[in-house]
Amino acid sequence: MLTGDPHEKVMATRKTFRRWRGGQLDFAFDCPMPAVPARPDAPQLLHPGAMPKRGKGSEHGRLALIHALAHIEFVAIDLALDAAGRFGAEMGRQFVDDWLGVAADEAMHFALLARRLRTLGSFYGAMPAHVGLWDAARDTAHDVAARLAVVPMVLEARGLDVTPATIVRFAAAGDERTARILQRILDDEIRHVRFGTKHFVDLCQRRGESPPAYWETLVTQHFHGAVKPPFNDSARHQAGLSREFMAGVA
Repeated sequence: MLTGDPHEKVMATRKTFRRWRGGQLDFAFDCPMPAVPARPDAPQLLHPGAMPKRGKGSEHGRLALIHALAHIEFVAIDLALDAAGRFGAEMGRQFVDDWLGVAADEAMHFALLARRLRTLGSFYGAMPAHVGLWDAARDTAHDVAARLAVVPMVLEARGLDVTPATIVRFAAAGDERTARILQRILDDEIRHVRFGTKHFVDLCQRRGESPPAYWETLVTQHFHGAVKPPFNDSARHQAGLSREFMAGVA
């Protein structure tokens, strides 16, 4: 998380996961987690209202969308690493297994999108990016239940809803390569949301809470946005997010 260079962060994340999986890292959590991860000099980070319009349907608009998705995946690396390091001692080895695996997936996703940008004549950092993606981590740093409720079960789950249409958009424009990358990301994100839902439900059982009701409470308290349809019911069902969860917030 203290590595700002994108390529080095990807390689360090993969190495960390390999070392953990190979039994080379201790189950020890004696290093404080950074409040804000290191970031590269580019892209310029802007508030949502200052972000330039992408121009739907144009080649530049599609390039800007790939860049935006690459930035989401870049921040997602740190979100997963932070979950493992901040809450692993409390949640146990399986939790660390899952979230270090998610971090490695996000690193791979970022690398695929960054390579695609280069193939198309651009690069990660060539355009401004959203400054607020780390806000969810900061706002839920005090409680693993809040983190699970907001990051995998709201933010990543939203990707399950919108990515299919994005895949169709790129395929219709003749960009089958980007469409295939996004399909791979979608398939992995279903599993990531399922990890979040699984650990959230287990935590609710330990705390004596109803998962849907507790999720609604935490989302209301800690998510500064709207959870609104349309939902990808099939993907959400695969991820363990039943309509019972959505009923209270949508």
